[in-house]
Amino acid sequence: MSSCARSSEEGSKRRWRLRTIGAALALVAVGGGLSAAPPPAVQDSAPAAAACRTKSVAITFDFEGASPARCVIHGEREFTLVITPEHGLPINPSPWYAFRYRAEPGEEPVIHLSYLGARHRYAPKWSDGKQSRELAVQTSEDGTRATFRLPAGWAIVSAQEIVDAGAYRRMIARWSRGRHGTRLILGRTLDRRPIEAVLLGRADAPRLVLLIGRQHPPEVTGAVAMEAFVDRIAGLLAADHKLADRYQFLVVPLLNPDGVALGHWRANRGGKDLNRDWGAFTQPETAAVRQWLDRRASAVHPVLMIDFHSTQRNLFYVQGEEAGAAGERFLASWLAGKEQALTGYPFTIERRDANPGGGTAKNWFYAAYGVPAYTYEVADTADREATRAAARTLAADLLGALDGAENSLGVQMTPRAARSTSPSLPIPSNSP
Repeated sequence: MSSCARSSEEGSKRRWRLRTIGAALALVAVGGGLSAAPPPAVQDSAPAAAACRTKSVAITFDFEGASPARCVIHGEREFTLVITPEHGLPINPSPWYAFRYRAEPGEEPVIHLSYLGARHRYAPKWSDGKQSRELAVQTSEDGTRATFRLPAGWAIVSAQEIVDAGAYRRMIARWSRGRHGTRLILGRTLDRRPIEAVLLGRADAPRLVLLIGRQHPPEVTGAVAMEAFVDRIAGLLAADHKLADRYQFLVVPLLNPDGVALGHWRANRGGKDLNRDWGAFTQPETAAVRQWLDRRASAVHPVLMIDFHSTQRNLFYVQGEEAGAAGERFLASWLAGKEQALTGYPFTIERRDANPGGGTAKNWFYAAYGVPAYTYEVADTADREATRAAARTLAADLLGALDGAENSLGVQMTPRAARSTSPSLPIPSNSP
């Protein structure tokens, strides 16, 4: 995308946000039973997020992951945050919010969340860096407003716990520390952030498993599962060099670093849902993964792809009738029959055939390579320790299931070549 086109597109998105925020602010002023003064006018030159300050309370959006919310002051200790998506509707309703506050002792400050184009989905998570807890919240009948109170002191409040680029750097450092761990930079985003990955196992191992995470910024429970899953895989490969000789894992834990840093609901900096861009590869994040695969096409063969996400409940999206004999064997060995077997983590298995042109990682990897391609969905409200324990168990069972699928009935999980309908792209100018 040229700089002129990008500037024009970003200007349009910014003007849309300012217009919609202005409309939402007007609704906040006249609705909801609040004793609010008319909000200040929103000018085109105004920043996307503005702090709220009174003599005793300050609310700011000055950290990575903070949402671009607007703040309305109703009184010394009462505020509304207008929660809007990063681009025009429709958008998947994953309304992220995050802010920092400081409150002097006294009556607990009241926070109202007013949603544009969504309903309240995530209970507020409070953290002062030492302790964390979920705050009690009341929601309106239609779900478009939520209210909660803040304890005195300072803390960060967010839709889910903050898992930012710093957390991923620590994960990647830990995973790449072992004998068979290599840190990679696959490319760079539109904002020049690195698209980081780790290669686990020997670089000449013939079978490749891809693990992808955080295509959608608010989906933190998927990130919780992925971290525990990769921790266990890294441990297994370090302990058994024969496994590292047979399998390598490309781990991309944060595919959408711009979206996470900017507090987006769904999209990257380009306003694109990355999990609708596989096959088209119009965005640097998905293109970077495809180009890495293309460069190694003659040396390694994908045998599995797992894409970690979050939704309303624990489930796995797997292939439907299109799955072959080896794919069915893998599913039966890895997941089937375990739906109620993991303590505190029940899940379901949903079979879905690929939707050509749908643009999801699941669809594209199956269409391109003919191997199992699963979406690992974790419930928004899943117990975190149970999620981690389940992920570790599933990771421990994974390689045996892959070996069994390859060895059963002489069927080999050797992928077909990537389809010519998804051509290799040149390395974009914003890659390193």
